[in-house]
Amino acid sequence: MLSGCWLDALPRLVDVCSLSPLGVLPEFQRQGIGTRLVAHALAEADRRGVPLVFLEGSPRYYGKRGFADATKLGFRPPTLRYPPGAFQVATLSAYEDWMTGTFVYSDVFWSLDCVGLRGEHLKTAAAT
Repeated sequence: MLSGCWLDALPRLVDVCSLSPLGVLPEFQRQGIGTRLVAHALAEADRRGVPLVFLEGSPRYYGKRGFADATKLGFRPPTLRYPPGAFQVATLSAYEDWMTGTFVYSDVFWSLDCVGLRGEHLKTAAAT
């Protein structure tokens, strides 16, 4: 699912998206379904003129599907509760070099506490 979010860039807020959640039932995994879902989501975001799509997820999985470490590209995460490497971004055709700053989730992510990991979940993820 693509959700509308923002990038708090110095000149202005930029409308961006978050890809979350993404899931495939275990019995259907390893058939390319997730890869096709990611490709379709990025293509649709690009078609709509969205410059950036952010996510929190496995660098090994999403790195092969068009995403890169967002912090290495100059973006700041919305929380310190992301495991190392989990904050990722895909840059699309509407992206411009001035678009750097802090990624900001919409209110629903915060109200449901769906941003980053907490407690033992974060410790376990950071250790791997």
